Amino acid sequence: MDKLSIVVPCYNEENVIETFYNKLMEITEKISDKYDYEVIFVDDGSKDETFPKMKNLRAKNDKIKIISFSRNFGKEAGIHAGLSNSTGELTVVMDADLQHPPEIILEMLKYIEEGYDTVATRRKNRKGEPVFKSFCARMFYKLINNFMEVKLEEGAQDFRMMKRNVVDAILSLDEYNRFSKGIFNWVGFKCKYIEIDNVKRVAGKTKWSFSSLWKYAMEGITSFTTAPLKIAIFIGIFVFIVSTIFAFTIIVQTLIMGKDVPGYASTIVSVLFMGAIQLLCIGILSEYISKMYMEIKNRPKYIIRDKIDNEK
Repeated sequence: MDKLSIVVPCYNEENVIETFYNKLMEITEKISDKYDYEVIFVDDGSKDETFPKMKNLRAKNDKIKIISFSRNFGKEAGIHAGLSNSTGELTVVMDADLQHPPEIILEMLKYIEEGYDTVATRRKNRKGEPVFKSFCARMFYKLINNFMEVKLEEGAQDFRMMKRNVVDAILSLDEYNRFSKGIFNWVGFKCKYIEIDNVKRVAGKTKWSFSSLWKYAMEGITSFTTAPLKIAIFIGIFVFIVSTIFAFTIIVQTLIMGKDVPGYASTIVSVLFMGAIQLLCIGILSEYISKMYMEIKNRPKYIIRDKIDNEK
């Protein structure tokens, strides 16, 4: 009997984790004739009662593993920890807020049995999201797909099922700065996407503020393309050409035509413009240098405070 590992990163999910577990157990019961299972809860430094409730569930079911971080390291670290501790021939990554409906696992298994290596979900639409947030998300996918060699599926979610060889390939990429959506696509393999409706959280609040989404977008862009560095070069070339033309025009007007050139306004505008361009290019360079800095330090992706499983 094959084993299905279910990886569930959690951060402050005390209001929903028990409901999620009950619905998940309904699904595992339906596949119990063909698949054994394990549930790997990753507590990402929750500040509420998430971890104690995980331990209560573990007391009822010894097929539950619990990994608790020493602090909040982020969802990417939670996914990596869960995958690293999974032992099944198949692995599912999903959220505990029930925006990833557990019943989709049944459909995923059908496609896996048809020969797909990965089965992932993507949203049909962004119904229920703020208009500005949806607009920014669409612009992000258009922007990054114009630069990346490996394209991202718009609306793709972290909710996916993978065979063991896919999980091993993902874990072989050991970089500190991780962008799972890009990594999932970069490793390749035969993938099937299932379109699902946008589901609201059952309880609690979203952990994704605009600032955290902005950081996530920057992580994705700088992790999988050097296009911004090339854009900085083209900006420099463009400014040089414009400056040369402008300088030549001033020389012609002053020396040949004898025309006085107004100085103050044009000088201030030019200085401010050049300063803005320089700061933009420095900012782009800083993003890549900061990634190199974090990689060179070689710090662990996360630190485990508690780990509860059946291993001695």
